[in-house]
Amino acid sequence: MDLVPALQEPLKKVLGPATAKVMAEHLGLHTVGDLLHHYPRRYEERGQLTHLADLPMDEHVTVVAQVADARLHTFASSKAPRGKGQRLEVTITDGSGRLQLVFFGNGVHKPHKELLPGTRAMFAGKVSVFNRRLQLAHPAYELLRGDTEGEESVESWAGALIPLYPATAKLESWKLAKAIQTVLPSAQEAVDPLPESLREGRGLVSLPEALLKIHRPHTKADIADARARLKWDEAFVLQIALARRRHAETQLPAVPRKPGPDGLLTAFDDRLPFTLTDGQQKVSREIFDDLATDHPMHRLLQGEVGSGKTLVALRAMLAVVDSGGQAVMLAPTEVLAQQHHRSVVEMMGELAEGGMLGGAEHATKVVLLTGSMGAAARRHALLDLATGEAGIVIGTHALIEDKVQFHDLGLVVVDEQHRFGVEQRDALRGKGKQPPHLLVMTATPIPRTVAMTVFGDLETSVLDQLPAGRSPIASHVVPAADKPHFLARAWERVREEVSNGHQAYVVCPRIGDEDDDPKKGAKQSKQPPEGDADKRPPLAVLDVAESLAKGPLQGLKVEVLHGRMQPDDKDAVMRRFAAGETDVLVATTVIEVGVNVPNATAMVIMDADRFGVSQLHQLRGRVGRGSAPGLCLLVSEMPEASAARQRLNAVASTRDGFELSRIDLEQRREGDVLGQAQSGARTSLRVLAVIEDEEIIAEARQEAAAVVAADPELTGLPGLRTALEALLDEEREQYLEKG
Repeated sequence: MDLVPALQEPLKKVLGPATAKVMAEHLGLHTVGDLLHHYPRRYEERGQLTHLADLPMDEHVTVVAQVADARLHTFASSKAPRGKGQRLEVTITDGSGRLQLVFFGNGVHKPHKELLPGTRAMFAGKVSVFNRRLQLAHPAYELLRGDTEGEESVESWAGALIPLYPATAKLESWKLAKAIQTVLPSAQEAVDPLPESLREGRGLVSLPEALLKIHRPHTKADIADARARLKWDEAFVLQIALARRRHAETQLPAVPRKPGPDGLLTAFDDRLPFTLTDGQQKVSREIFDDLATDHPMHRLLQGEVGSGKTLVALRAMLAVVDSGGQAVMLAPTEVLAQQHHRSVVEMMGELAEGGMLGGAEHATKVVLLTGSMGAAARRHALLDLATGEAGIVIGTHALIEDKVQFHDLGLVVVDEQHRFGVEQRDALRGKGKQPPHLLVMTATPIPRTVAMTVFGDLETSVLDQLPAGRSPIASHVVPAADKPHFLARAWERVREEVSNGHQAYVVCPRIGDEDDDPKKGAKQSKQPPEGDADKRPPLAVLDVAESLAKGPLQGLKVEVLHGRMQPDDKDAVMRRFAAGETDVLVATTVIEVGVNVPNATAMVIMDADRFGVSQLHQLRGRVGRGSAPGLCLLVSEMPEASAARQRLNAVASTRDGFELSRIDLEQRREGDVLGQAQSGARTSLRVLAVIEDEEIIAEARQEAAAVVAADPELTGLPGLRTALEALLDEEREQYLEKG
């Protein structure tokens, strides 16, 4: 069934080509339906004024205020040398604060006539500072003319709710409001995606009614009704997409993989020098139960930094090798692939020497495959894969190439899920005779609701215990601008760690070579810039390394590591650092994931405010991996009161990754979190808040599972099928697999 034509109508037919072009380019809105789903961000009550006292700098704002004063000045300038330049200064107030508006040149005539003292209006523009005072230069404005006949209409006018829309400099909120009023009649034709029984059972209003109430509410209760209904739509349609995916996976056949009683896994467990934590044992049982079934396992293994995920994954791989299959581990970078290979071979000892002299009885071969390998080594590795000689394969994207053939692929382990797209996962999956089992590992703790929303097609296991022997990490914020002597002390601490026989990392947001554009560097940081520290480009590895080697860390062995180095050079630097030959490694976030050097005890993160909360937590997890305690110093020039500093204080005050990921999510809009998951396509969540609406998401997941179990093709629910197609054209449905 097609979408209702009225909602598919292109905006340029309804609003004209100029407005439609701005809406498409700046807000991603193309059809009448898109515009109806562009909801108000908040509502202004005419009687209740916005606080001018809390205006944010450099942001586009809409305020409702009254003109207190308006003065026209003339001045001389290069364009008007004889004192004919004109400047109109208007002061507006809302009782909490005052704000100056300025208009220049020919732009002064209309506001001079209209903005008389006592006039109320909505003003929109970008807040800037001039002469130490906040101002809006050339704001757009809309006069609020009340019909003043009779007390009642004044009351209703003052109490009316004015929708304020997410707007851009090119399109103010009230222009959007006018455009929406134009298309609002089409809302009557919106097809309801919710099954009738569900909607009535939960007491939700119909979709046309919800759209009318959200754009033209008479009371706050209208807004609440509309939001409750629209939240359900978003949660439910998304969970239907995930439930259909899960259902499709359970229909696929897979070879059950059970470890033999006295095979490779038993031999491996016998040589472990420690016992597994309760968490590792519980998660291993969940994985082995999945592997024993005849449809593919799809499991997400979340583990705190250093909780022993790799060991759990390795035991699953050994179980598959025991049953005659092959297991592959896919890592996002060569450095990581080499590191996993080294640590797996170390953990397995002679069990990794299959086919060699001195190899143990149950041994298998552990092969590394990366893009930068020499031709001969690569040929050899490919042969071991094809013949089945290699039971365990560890590699990068190179494993996905057409040339790579497996003898019998039974399990795919993906490390650091967020770096792999669904196409890559599917390409690797296609290399099995039947779909292999899949285990996805992530060290970024994900709040339960996000796991349900983003990774809803995967079963989840969580490792939240740290193994015995891991040391505590102390974290501190170093306010470099307010207290420069704190930064000097930070470098002294690094020297102290080195003199005690340890090593340190220094992390910077960007590389600093010629191709390195500061703008790109700024993009790497997940956080919005604030204040003056943003006026300079982020600190760069090459500059910082040079100034440290010549200055505070003179005499220490300082090396650099970043993503644009040749793979061999990167590996050589990591090897020297791991071997203890380098004292201080100055790096970008390439060290964020999986780098394991137990002797590294200190980390200094420069411009720490440029990184996301979860990213800082990841980075910090690289120290304190041995028996000595770790130290992480978060250096920032941001002022104490800024949101950036509050984020850093949160990171310094807790080691609980799940708590931090929750803070991260509350501070960045969910759209960013889910936007990453959906390939950068416009996030589908507009009113659903992943943290606050935990109950709705959990209930929607249950309802969706029941609906899909009863009717996987949704044949009886044409409205829901339509909504699903609108949310996820084919490509987006694929991308829900977290590209």
